[in-house]
Amino acid sequence: MSVHLQREIDKLKRDILTLSAEVENDVRAAVRAVENRDAALAERVINREARINAMEVDVEEECLKILALHQPVAADLRYIIAVLKINQDLERIGDLSVHIAERGLYLRGLPPIGIPFRLGEMADKAQAMLKKVLDAFVSLNEAAAREVCAADIEIDAINLEIFQQVRKSVTLNPALFESLLQVMSISRHLERIADHATNIAEDLIYLVEGRIVRHTAEVSDKSEHGRDDAKAPAPGGLKEG
Repeated sequence: MSVHLQREIDKLKRDILTLSAEVENDVRAAVRAVENRDAALAERVINREARINAMEVDVEEECLKILALHQPVAADLRYIIAVLKINQDLERIGDLSVHIAERGLYLRGLPPIGIPFRLGEMADKAQAMLKKVLDAFVSLNEAAAREVCAADIEIDAINLEIFQQVRKSVTLNPALFESLLQVMSISRHLERIADHATNIAEDLIYLVEGRIVRHTAEVSDKSEHGRDDAKAPAPGGLKEG
């Protein structure tokens, strides 16, 4: 590897790790804004969207420049490809953090719901998945990446349980429809964050092994998490806010 290529890859590593840290912080802040009904914190998350988007574009442009100027091969090429994919997932997680913060702002104007949902537990698990996979990316820990893939199934189960609770609660308490809809949207966004964490884990396995494991029995049976949230409708056909 040439000195110039090494320098460019080192810079790329710093940039993607910086973006990872920023996105992880935004997820944590968005969840806390909902839990504490904190409007100021929610607004901060929302206002940071442009910054996250700009960072994502910078990383992509850096990857394309390295590919064009240095034509890397083998492990270096795999790293650039993995970063391009992970970069996209991080940007989507940032978007989902904004959506959660927006739902939190909307909930502030509605009466608190006294129905026991597992939303807090789901948020903790999704954040734990994201933290584990980002730590695994730093250390190239393939085993941890596989654990993240396996954990996605539990998040899906909680999301389905919350959807069923919301459907039942709407029938029993029609006046809470707006609040319940926001709860279900937050649940859906958390489930999507877990999906993107799983995508990152699969890309990390590719980076370490050079094999694409997406849609295989080696990782989660789930094959629908994809990379485009617009293609994944909310449970029961209800539109997300």
